[in-house]
This record gives sequence, C-alpha cells and structure tokens, in this order.
Amino acid sequence: MVRQQYAVVGLGRFGTSVARRLHEAGHDVLGIDVNEERVEDAELYVTHAVVADTTEEKTLTAVGIRNFDCAIVAIGNDIQSSILTTLLLKEQGVKKVIAKALSKHHGKVLEKVGADWVIYPERDMGERVANQLLSPNILNYIELSKEYNIEEIVTPPGMAGKSLQEINIRAKYNISVIAIVSGTDIIVSPSPAQIIHKEDLLVVIGDRKSLARFSNIE
Repeated sequence: MVRQQYAVVGLGRFGTSVARRLHEAGHDVLGIDVNEERVEDAELYVTHAVVADTTEEKTLTAVGIRNFDCAIVAIGNDIQSSILTTLLLKEQGVKKVIAKALSKHHGKVLEKVGADWVIYPERDMGERVANQLLSPNILNYIELSKEYNIEEIVTPPGMAGKSLQEINIRAKYNISVIAIVSGTDIIVSPSPAQIIHKEDLLVVIGDRKSLARFSNIE
C-alpha cells in the first residue's frame, strides 16, 4: 500500500469518521477545524491536528496544503466557508478535493469552484436505508450511474447448490456475477462451473430494475 497524505477540513461527525478510517488504514491525516475542542479530540486519531481558518489563503500555505494528495472538505453548516475553502484548496494546487454538500444547489456551486467529487452524506445514507428496507437481501451497493449499480446480494434460497451455468443469471435476469464472497474467500470472475452455496454473497452488476427483480427472489 502506498502511504498517502490526506487533509480533512471540518472535524464534525462526518469529518471525524473519514479521518479516523484513513488513519487506521495507515495514511497520514491532517485534521483541521476552527473549533479548538474538536481539534483536541481529533488528536487521538489523526497524524496531526490544527486549529485554523481554511478560508484564509495564508493558513493553507502555512500548513503546506499543496503537498497533500487529497483534501476532504467536511465543513458542517457553514456553506460559505465550505465553498471558499474548496476554491482555495484548488488554487493552492491540491490534486483531488472531495467536498461535502448540504443541498443540490450547494453541490453545484462546489463543482463550479473546482471540487473533483461532491458527496451528499445525508441523501446517500437515506437512499441506502430505504433500499435496505425495500430489498432486505441487498447488503451493500455502489452506484455507478443513475441506471447501473454494483450490489452485494444474499444468495436466493432456490439457487443454493447450483452452478452459475445452471442458474444462467445473465440470460434470465440480465445481470452479471463479478465476484462471490464465500466465507473468508472472495472469488473474482467466477467460472460458469462455480457452485453457489447457501451462505454465499453474490457481487453483481446490472441496471437497477434487473437488480431489484433479482434481489427480491423468494
């Protein structure tokens, strides 16, 4: 693993969880917030933590922000600070800037000022919870586009003990199995002869309608 340098601006619940996970994965993480108490708390799970106002260009220069591989703007409800920080980070030469948006309009502005990736944590979590309620067999998913997903689905009962060739998932359901999680093993690009077991998880790709139909098989 190549050790990366990340800067997380805004150490609320979202920023904290991102910073903690990156640090646990062995990367260098700089945590920045205007709130001294939050910075003190963050010192336990980041490489460095500083109290700073990231809407000031000299502040970003002082912490050497241009040397970081990626910056995550996780500022809470201060939309103006979020936008200005994103703009300054790009002007400072940060290669990849990920910014948290509170609304669709906020997200559009972040994109306009240079954010490489705009995320909507509350919206995405809401959709994830709703999808889990509507299709309990879906354990996880990645949205590739408005039409296509990759989903991790519990093996339907009637398919256990059969091979992929016997089930013929691609022809019957218009989706493809790209991996199988069997216990602690992950079988990537499984062969047609691969047997599916009761406890296996199928990692499948396809359009949303086809995936929904497959995930709701009794």
